[in-house]
Amino acid sequence: MQRTLNRSKEANTGKSKSSLHSRGFFWEARTRILFWYVLIMTFIFLVSIPAFRHVLYARVDERVRRELAEKMGTFKQLIDAEENAKLRNQTEEFGNIEIDEQLKPPSSKEELKDFFDVFLSRQLPEDDTHLIAFVDGKFYKSSPSARPDPLAKDSKLMRRWARQTQPEQDEKRVANDSTIDTIIYVTQPVKRDGEILGVFVVAHTTAGERGEALEAVIVSIQVSSVLLLLALILVWIASGRILAPLRLLSVTARSISESDLNQRLPVRGKGEIAELATTFNEMMDRLQAAFTSQRNFINDAGHELRTPITIIRGHLELMSDDDPEEVRETVALVMDELGRMSRFVEDLILLAKAERPDFLLLETVDAGSLTQELFAKAQALANRNWRLDAIPKGKIVVDRQRLTQAVMNLAQNATQYTEQNDTIAIGSVIRKDKIRFWVRDTGEGIVEADQQRIFARFARAANSRRRSEGAGLGLSIVKAIAEAHHGSVELYSRRQVGSTFTIILPVEPPQEGLSDASHSHR
Repeated sequence: MQRTLNRSKEANTGKSKSSLHSRGFFWEARTRILFWYVLIMTFIFLVSIPAFRHVLYARVDERVRRELAEKMGTFKQLIDAEENAKLRNQTEEFGNIEIDEQLKPPSSKEELKDFFDVFLSRQLPEDDTHLIAFVDGKFYKSSPSARPDPLAKDSKLMRRWARQTQPEQDEKRVANDSTIDTIIYVTQPVKRDGEILGVFVVAHTTAGERGEALEAVIVSIQVSSVLLLLALILVWIASGRILAPLRLLSVTARSISESDLNQRLPVRGKGEIAELATTFNEMMDRLQAAFTSQRNFINDAGHELRTPITIIRGHLELMSDDDPEEVRETVALVMDELGRMSRFVEDLILLAKAERPDFLLLETVDAGSLTQELFAKAQALANRNWRLDAIPKGKIVVDRQRLTQAVMNLAQNATQYTEQNDTIAIGSVIRKDKIRFWVRDTGEGIVEADQQRIFARFARAANSRRRSEGAGLGLSIVKAIAEAHHGSVELYSRRQVGSTFTIILPVEPPQEGLSDASHSHR
C-alpha cells in the first residue's frame, strides 16, 4: 500500500511538473510583467497620440492668430489718420514698411487702391498667409496672387468678405480637394465719413502646418515604436535578472527535504527581494530548529521510555509463577515503572498543552495566601530545613494550579540537590507590577555551563549527586508555565553555595491573556 501511495505521489508530482512546464512561458512572472507593460504602454499611446496632435494643432492655431493680429495691427495703424501721423514723426521702420507719403491714410476709393498697391508691394507674407484687398465691394488684389480654391475670386467666402461692414476674427472649415481645410482670418473694413471704401483681410490656411504637425506625430509614433520594442527587450532581460532570486527560491524550496534543511538563499542588496530572501532564510532557520528539536525530542523520549519497558519486560520474563513472593515483588516493580512512565507521558502532554491558548485558567488570587499555601505543600516533599522568606500583600492574576505546579517542581528539584541538614526557602515579593516567586537552597549548586542548558527538555546537570531518575522535564515545565503567563525564570547558582530559582510574572497579564482565560472558562 505504501508503494502504491508513493507511486501515486510521484505520478501527481510528475503531472504537476509537466503542467507547469506546459504553461510555463505564459504563466511566468516576467511574461506577465511584460504583458502588463505592453498593455500600459499601448493605453498611453492611444491616449497620448491624439492629445499630442491636439496640442500641436492648438499651438499652430495660436501662432497663426498671433501673426494675423500683428499684420492687421500694422494695417490699422497705417490706415488710421492719427496713428499714421504719429508714425510719420518717427524715424524708425514699422513692420518692414517705411512710412512715407505713399502710405498716407486714403480718403477715397482711388486713394485706397493706391494705398493697397503700395502696402501689398512692401509685404512679404508667411507661407499659407494671404493679404486680400477689396475695394467698393469687389476683389481688388492679393499677396501672393496665387490662392487656394477656397480663396478663389468668386468663392462664397470671398464674396462675404467683400461685403463686410464690421471687423471680424474667426475661422472657417472648407472643403479643399479631398481634405478639409481650416482658414483662420481677420477682416478690417476701411471707412471714411460713414462710407465703406473697402475691406482688408488677412487669412491663413492651416493645412500646411497641420500636415507638418501630423507628419511629426507619425514620425514620433515610428520612433516610439522602435523605442518601445527595444524597451520591451530590455524589460524582458531586466525582469529576468530582477526575478532571478525568485527562481532561486523555487529551486531551493524544491531541494529541501526533511533530511536536508541547510539550504539558504544569498541576500544581495536591499529591497523587497532581499527582504524576501531574508524572511525565507529566517523561516528555514526556524524550521531547522523545530525539526532538530523534534528529532531530539523523539530520540530522548524513546530513550526514556525504552528503559522502563526493558525493565518491565525483563522482570516479567524472569518471573516465576511458583514463587508468590517473587510475583508480588515483580508486580510492585512493574507498577512503579508504569507509574514513572505515566508521569513522563503526563509531563509531555503538559508541555504540548503549554503552546495552546487555553493552557491557563486565569483568576485573581491573594499573593500572600498563595505563598503560604505553596510553603505548606512544599514541606511535605522531603525532610529539610524549610523557611518562609517573605509574604507579599496584594492581588495577582494567575493560574493558581499551574503556578503551584511550577513552584512545586522547583521545590522538588531543590530536594534532589540538598542534604537533610540543608535549607530550602520559599518566598515572594511584588515590585513594579511584577511578582517574584523564588525557591532557594543551600545545596551543591549548578555549574555555570549547565545553568542555561538545564531548562531544555531531558537536560540534567552534569556531575551532580541527583538522586531522581526523572526524565529531565521538570524545569522545562516551569519555564513553559512562566512564559505562558508572559513571564520568565531566572537562576542564580554557585557551586557548594546553593541555587535560587525565581519565577517572574506580571501582576496582571496582557489583555490577550485575559481574553484567552475568559474563553477557556466559557
